[in-house]
Amino acid sequence: MPTQLLGHTRDELRSLAVEWGLPAYRGSQLYHALYAERRFDFAAMTNLPRALRERLQRDAAVGLPHVEKRFASSDGTVRYLLRLDDAKTVETVWMPEDDRHTLCLSTQAGCAVMCRFCATGLLGLLRNLTAAEIVGQVLLALEDNRDHLRPATNIVLMGQGEPLLNYDATLRALRLMADTEGMNIPWRRITLSTSGIIPGIRRLAAEPERPKLAISLNATTEDERRRLMPVTRKYHLAELMEVCRRYPLRSWERLTFEYVLLGGENDSPQDAARLISLLAGLRAKVNLIPWNPTPSLPFSAPETERVEEFQQTLRSAGLLAFVRKPRGQDIYAACGQLASLDAATAPPLSIAGAAGTPAPA
Repeated sequence: MPTQLLGHTRDELRSLAVEWGLPAYRGSQLYHALYAERRFDFAAMTNLPRALRERLQRDAAVGLPHVEKRFASSDGTVRYLLRLDDAKTVETVWMPEDDRHTLCLSTQAGCAVMCRFCATGLLGLLRNLTAAEIVGQVLLALEDNRDHLRPATNIVLMGQGEPLLNYDATLRALRLMADTEGMNIPWRRITLSTSGIIPGIRRLAAEPERPKLAISLNATTEDERRRLMPVTRKYHLAELMEVCRRYPLRSWERLTFEYVLLGGENDSPQDAARLISLLAGLRAKVNLIPWNPTPSLPFSAPETERVEEFQQTLRSAGLLAFVRKPRGQDIYAACGQLASLDAATAPPLSIAGAAGTPAPA
């Protein structure tokens, strides 16, 4: 069985080099080739001696996921359907903009949280991803778009799965991404989105280095949130908001609250007023996400006027509120649509609802 290299830290690869009877610095060179230069063919790792490249060819493997299919949207978004070693599939979304590109990553195959408005919940939880499988999504997408990279890379953990239910592998992967000796993606360009796993939020708060935090809120009362997000039965809304108030924000940081607007469900003026009360006193911003159409889910997108009214109500109360521009709806790549669907054979979408300015990084 070949040694899988992806997911290992610099120190671990240095130890591997020593185990193979080589100077430790050869492990550092291998680390740099993998994570900084994105060289996945051992023959192309010309910073390594030939004998080591030949041994790597015999005894090691990089371990990137396999691209099952690419789906390209009319807006430039690309959805990658990736097959893992055990034949499970996950999805990664590439979203280019003028000055940056954003990668939406999965941390689990499927999802156990089962938010009622999200297609991923229909899959159930298949398994957690390893740190290598999480990091591999980034390396693969960056390399696939090497000729079209923007100046900055943003990472959002908003694909399949609940990151805080796969805490150790997720944080290990993020440390690899943020390492200045490797991928060098700054922590402030990484956002972890959670449905409200309170023990995980508390654990994240204690990390010496951590990503930005986004809370997927989506309702303003306990009963409504339980109906839309069953996780609320275990982690109640009041307790979640208290944990958010205690979260140790850095000087430059705001908590992000994501609010999926469901037509006729949670988009009323009363909902907006309750959201203002919930967030009172918090250094926060709100990303409003008009629901993206998904087969088999009994919801509808809100009217454009309703979205604008909701946003204006929040802004009038002094809240930073943005409407997230839908990306990749036509290829099932938008928020809440990731369910390993084949865009060529899935039911056609009736795309309606609001589009607004993108939420800022």
